[in-house]
Amino acid sequence: MSAAVTAPPCPCHSRPSPLNPNSRATPSPSSNGIKPNAVSTTRRHLANLDRLLVKPPPLPLPLPPQQPRKLLPTEVLPGDGEATPDDRSGHGGLLNALNLSTFLPFTRKSAVDEMSPRSLAYMQRLLTLSPRLSPKGSIAGEWRRYHGEGGWEGLLDPLDHNLRRELLRYGDFVQAAYTAFHSMPSEAAAASSSGHHRTLVLPDRSYRPTRSLFASSSLSIPPWARRRSAPSWLTQRTSFVGYVAVCDSEREVRRMGRRDIAIVLRGTATCPEWAENLRASLVPLTADVVDDDAAAPKVAKGFLSLYRTPGDNVPSLSADIVDEVKRLMEVYKGEELSITIVGHSLGASLALLAADELSACLLAADDTSDDGTCTEEHRPPPPIAVVSFGGPKTGNRAFAERLQRERGVNVLRVVNAGDVVTRVPAPIAREGYVHTGGAELRLHNSDSPCLRPDAGPACCHDLEAYLHLLDGFAGSGRPFRPDASRSVARLLAYQRPSVKRAYVERARMLGFEPASPRTATANGAAADGQYGYLASPT
Repeated sequence: MSAAVTAPPCPCHSRPSPLNPNSRATPSPSSNGIKPNAVSTTRRHLANLDRLLVKPPPLPLPLPPQQPRKLLPTEVLPGDGEATPDDRSGHGGLLNALNLSTFLPFTRKSAVDEMSPRSLAYMQRLLTLSPRLSPKGSIAGEWRRYHGEGGWEGLLDPLDHNLRRELLRYGDFVQAAYTAFHSMPSEAAAASSSGHHRTLVLPDRSYRPTRSLFASSSLSIPPWARRRSAPSWLTQRTSFVGYVAVCDSEREVRRMGRRDIAIVLRGTATCPEWAENLRASLVPLTADVVDDDAAAPKVAKGFLSLYRTPGDNVPSLSADIVDEVKRLMEVYKGEELSITIVGHSLGASLALLAADELSACLLAADDTSDDGTCTEEHRPPPPIAVVSFGGPKTGNRAFAERLQRERGVNVLRVVNAGDVVTRVPAPIAREGYVHTGGAELRLHNSDSPCLRPDAGPACCHDLEAYLHLLDGFAGSGRPFRPDASRSVARLLAYQRPSVKRAYVERARMLGFEPASPRTATANGAAADGQYGYLASPT
């Protein structure tokens, strides 16, 4: 009697645990004279369930070979795609009943819609709007290299993790510009009067917005072409297009090795902006150059119009950018500064125009000592870098060479191989257009385990798809990063048809129902949805 009381309870069972495929059948505890303990049994099952839900299970033990049995007259062979009782190809069984078969590597079936996350916890994390960011590493000693000095040599392929984080941050800044515009697209005059866009919230709080930027078109939509059901902001001549921000955190300044001034520009959103995009004839940047001078730097007429045309109540985008950068340079005089101009689509072309003008203004105003050396109070002009997401061709070869060689602007083009916008205007349509020289980071939709390989042109040009691919890019020929943690909630909300079916179904099972793309109402508010902004227009 005493031996039965003092003996520890044995957690073994006569049958293997259904939650642990690797457990072997053991002799029944009752055969040894030991009564099973219900508490220990329950704990063991819960532990097995936790292991299945949190981390990938080990590979299963090989099944013993079985002789094929003879079929009864009433039985038929399973058809193609049907599951047998011992089939582990992802069909039926307990794992399918628990909705875990998709996450177990030994049950997955190769298909177009195969899913990459191997655990429920990982999928849940990807569906949140607050992804776990990787720790920030100090780049103070090499900040010029990360800002483009040397053409980002050795940092792009394989992609440096510090550079990836910097690029994702700049991309999120552009998303904030889209958010600000679509949350209140008709309030350009009210926002410009105060100098701030009151709906602007930056994802990185170490940066502080200092001025809103507005672009005005020289074209106007005639009244007969306006539809009564369309919101008024679609045809307005002046619209919020971006903002200027400065790094305001001393801790972040120490980490980056300098104080960064960011100029952020969104893509096309209104009808006048689309009309300007179609004005693709090349025009010289200065009025004193004749149009037939092939050696003169020229850019697209529509881009230059949006950049230099003043609005009814606001100055031109060109004047706003130059004035604000000069003001910030005066405020932080004597500090190490850098200027980063980032844009998506149309904003990428406007960024190149801004970089060309800023570099010329700063070089002309370069204040050095008499002997030509720089002191703490008199530093050389800050370096200028352009980060372009899905940008089209902007000008001719003379413009590209002047920007890179004479102006010293570092340009990084982030390109999706399936994005047709990066290939326009086509050479056969407009002779003379070339991409601005610099570095190129090429991404592919086929690398993503989340996006369908046949994703359409809208998805290929969408900014969130760019950032998703950038977060998972490790290098040419390398698989998608297994620890990529950027949320897929926005992809599900705005590019749902281009997301693999397994992700959409799993998101629905987890209780996440992505909102459909929304249309703005006449007063500029979003009609529905929980994010408050539209996908980047394509």
